[in-house]
Amino acid sequence: MKLVVIIPAYNEEDSIENVIQDIKKTSNNLLKKDFDDIKILVVDDGSTDKTVQIAKKAKADKIISHKKNEGLGITFKTGIENALSMKADIIVNIDADGQFNTDDIPKLVEPIIENKADMVTCTRFANKPPKMPWMKKFGNKRFTKIVNRITNKNFTDTQCGFRAYSREAAMRLTLFGRYTYTQEVFLDLAFKGMKIEEIPCKVKGERKGKSRLVKSIPNYSYNSLMIILRAYRDTQPLRFFGGIGISLLLPGSIIAILLAIRLVLYHIITPFMSLVWVSLALIIVGALLVVLALVADMYVRQRRLQEEILYKLKSMEYNEENI
Repeated sequence: MKLVVIIPAYNEEDSIENVIQDIKKTSNNLLKKDFDDIKILVVDDGSTDKTVQIAKKAKADKIISHKKNEGLGITFKTGIENALSMKADIIVNIDADGQFNTDDIPKLVEPIIENKADMVTCTRFANKPPKMPWMKKFGNKRFTKIVNRITNKNFTDTQCGFRAYSREAAMRLTLFGRYTYTQEVFLDLAFKGMKIEEIPCKVKGERKGKSRLVKSIPNYSYNSLMIILRAYRDTQPLRFFGGIGISLLLPGSIIAILLAIRLVLYHIITPFMSLVWVSLALIIVGALLVVLALVADMYVRQRRLQEEILYKLKSMEYNEENI
């Protein structure tokens, strides 16, 4: 069985060598009993420092570089595609900043080896939460609640990138986010019926310096929210559009009924004539959204067929023997 550890990196010259060396130590001490082959894949997202040179010096097995900074979402997809092409049976993604303990990798891969999960993610909040700015901690909790509400699950940390994926889960992934991927992966795999498990892991320490990903908390929050909403729209359009439509249609209908009762009892609508137009607008827009929800739900059926075709093509590409 083969394990590929992905390290997405952007200007991580201060920590990338230690992360690679720690993975090698963990491989020699804890992972050899389960895996015949363990490879380290560094995906450089257009770094302008010595990240690539240091990764080569640390003897990463493979280094892929983007010509420019593409964003974490694109970098993650590049890593997954290359890990699959390397014939990985299990894929682990770990940050390059050294915050996570590589000795936790065996804990992440164990449920996948035992066929108990398709994706296993580190949760930083199951026990004692790590030190982080209150705004970031608040955002983590908010986004986790949104993902839980959409998926009807009870996760505790949907923003952590320290995760393990089975080959099947990796080939099933269909992602569109450019700047982040963490929440979208939860939604995508949950709606595809993949088994997701959380494992508590301790963060080794606070990050030194400014985050390469979260350059601006408002900007990151906006991008993350848009990714979640789009994923929800694309996977559950009946609930997404139908919920909005009914929330407009219902009050519009109630207003219309009340105005009709007033007209029957008093033969007059004034001074509430303006409510006639409000009611009419709510009913029309609500009805249109309900129809849109039904049409979009039919589109989802087509999307599922297309994703199944894509999965078959990936299986043919990644499972074929090297010539």
